[in-house]
Amino acid sequence: MDAVDDMDETFESERARLTGIAYRILSSVTDAEDVVQDAWMTWERCDRDEIRNPAAWLTTVTSRLAIDQLRAQRRRREDYVGPWLPDPIATAFAVTTDTQAHLRGPEQSFDLVESLELGFLVVLDALGPLERAVFVLADLFAVPYAEIAVATDRTPEACRQIASRARRKVRDGRADRRPADEGLLGDLVGAIALGDAERVISLLSPDIVLLSDGGPLRHAARRPVVHPDRVARLLVNLSSRLPVDGSIAIEQVNGAPALVLRNGADTIAVSAERRSIDGAIERIHLMMNPDKVIGVDRRVDLI
Repeated sequence: MDAVDDMDETFESERARLTGIAYRILSSVTDAEDVVQDAWMTWERCDRDEIRNPAAWLTTVTSRLAIDQLRAQRRRREDYVGPWLPDPIATAFAVTTDTQAHLRGPEQSFDLVESLELGFLVVLDALGPLERAVFVLADLFAVPYAEIAVATDRTPEACRQIASRARRKVRDGRADRRPADEGLLGDLVGAIALGDAERVISLLSPDIVLLSDGGPLRHAARRPVVHPDRVARLLVNLSSRLPVDGSIAIEQVNGAPALVLRNGADTIAVSAERRSIDGAIERIHLMMNPDKVIGVDRRVDLI
């Protein structure tokens, strides 16, 4: 095997992990893949004789690129039409028990599958770019603080403090919400399909909030929709506009069940979070932007 083939093999062995890091920092399939491609170009030009730990080197490069990309993304969002939600992805991969055990550290209270849930990514989105990157690296991928310090141009102790603050914010943001299970989603889709607004309302928490991300190309609510009756009417109206040859199915999206509506080339993904205390649906995320739902209908390999 020549040097080029060896470099290719080394990078490809890390690609899924690097994509997983970038996606959790950016919540965008396209941006994550762009970052990993840029990391590959940097890797291709580097003097590998000076690199003692390729995995750590690639993590540092990918993290720096992702932080820069997130800052640019935040600036673009200032002109974004309506709410901005993470890109949904089909769960076309597996995080094995062995991988999980290898990655988890004593300070961690979140796992890799949980960190892909759309509600979890929404919480991460409230963190600043540096906070988010440090949290992802430390708490999800068990990267040593000495390596995180190099990636972020901070001291290891500063990174520990940033991770601790971010960890508290994530726990507070998650509160007692978890993804709705398949049975609850089945009840919801059945009520929506029948146009039974009262049944839909019965499944919703009084504190329900629906966020819809249609972007500039798709008609969607431009502000959060609150109150069970308003949310129920919106969902029933959405279903009534689905053509007879359209489909509604429950699929695994971001490691949890989600409703996926398809009409030809158009795809809409609907995720829901329930309250632990009574199981009522408290958050609904409606992903409609055609540029952002591409991950639902194609394979995205990441850890």
